[in-house]
Amino acid sequence: MADASPLVVDAHTHAFPPEWVADRTRHCTRDRWFGELYETPSAKMIDARELIGAMDAAGVAQAVVCGWPWADPSLCQEHNDYLADACAASAGRLAWLGVVSPAAPGAAAETERCLTHGAAGIGELNADAQGFDVANPHVLADVASVLTGAGRPLLLHASEPVGHRYPGKGTATPDRLVDFLTVYPDLTVVLAHWGGGLPFYELVPEIAAVIHNTVYDTAASTYLYRPGVFRTVLDLVGPHRVLWGSDHPVLGMGKFLDRTRRMGGIRSDERDLVMAGNARRVYRLHDTVPNGDHMGLSE
Repeated sequence: MADASPLVVDAHTHAFPPEWVADRTRHCTRDRWFGELYETPSAKMIDARELIGAMDAAGVAQAVVCGWPWADPSLCQEHNDYLADACAASAGRLAWLGVVSPAAPGAAAETERCLTHGAAGIGELNADAQGFDVANPHVLADVASVLTGAGRPLLLHASEPVGHRYPGKGTATPDRLVDFLTVYPDLTVVLAHWGGGLPFYELVPEIAAVIHNTVYDTAASTYLYRPGVFRTVLDLVGPHRVLWGSDHPVLGMGKFLDRTRRMGGIRSDERDLVMAGNARRVYRLHDTVPNGDHMGLSE
């Protein structure tokens, strides 16, 4: 992959309201999972303006931005309000995913509210952070129903059952994810972090048969896998089911893009799909380009 892709869409990034970035201490006490990952000042947090600056520096045209998997639905709503307004002001550079707390009442209503105000989908939901069992698919039934009806995807955090320990590694492993995916074959599900290794189990015919509507993003690849993961997964599942995503700012967007280009793991005939086309299709970015008006979700 010697030359740059003509279009790059980062399918997995995060941003927070600037006042939360300036003072994270309050949220460390309000949310256990957030506190575990962000109590140290070295854990990077950025707002939407800084995200666009990183995109400009890296040469990324668009990004899909997530909030945080809050357990408290009121924090989900606040974060959704911020992302909706920030994306509306981004002149089409950003598309956003709403976050809901599936174990709390009102998750389906908040999903509908997010989609009404331009969300490209819901995510990144995290079973360990939000206190739900991904192996019990019924906890997400109402959210899944709304998304399936709207033709919008769900982004789920996924974890490897083996390998090194790190902050944020959880229990949403391939065996548990398959239980969920089997119940919702019509829901498009994006599994973050290469699905915790689920693509490798697609060599099992029974698994491949039930997860054909599942796609994988590459977020945090260099933290989890050797570079060969790109070529291996592309050969296993095909180029239409891999979305390039950096997990910025957890891993730097520009640095990860440079590494992706240098490693040569993506063939020229796959490049446009992996680096942009799949994200635009899955998240229907042509439908979610903001018009620049202030959405004012909290008004």
